[in-house]
Amino acid sequence: MGDHEHTDIDDWAKRFALLSDSTRLRLITHMHEHPDATVSELAAAARITENAASQSLRALRAQGWVTTTKAGRTVHYRVVADAIVHRILHDVMGAHHH
Repeated sequence: MGDHEHTDIDDWAKRFALLSDSTRLRLITHMHEHPDATVSELAAAARITENAASQSLRALRAQGWVTTTKAGRTVHYRVVADAIVHRILHDVMGAHHH
């Protein structure tokens, strides 16, 4: 394997490591079903505090799983779902309606 392949594998390993945490997985699956969710909506869905949700969301953003948009003072979170991520989420969640 060349350096490029190792980098890709290392990047994916880091991304998948985030999914080993059930809280982050709950947040991701909720965002996938409800794009543009707020921190308070995500915290309620995951049954955690807003502070805990914010910390998890920071980690997810750092690894490219999540993006944000701002509307006034409100931040909305959305999963960045390439084809691989989308398939994984469907396997984890089962079918959903889009």
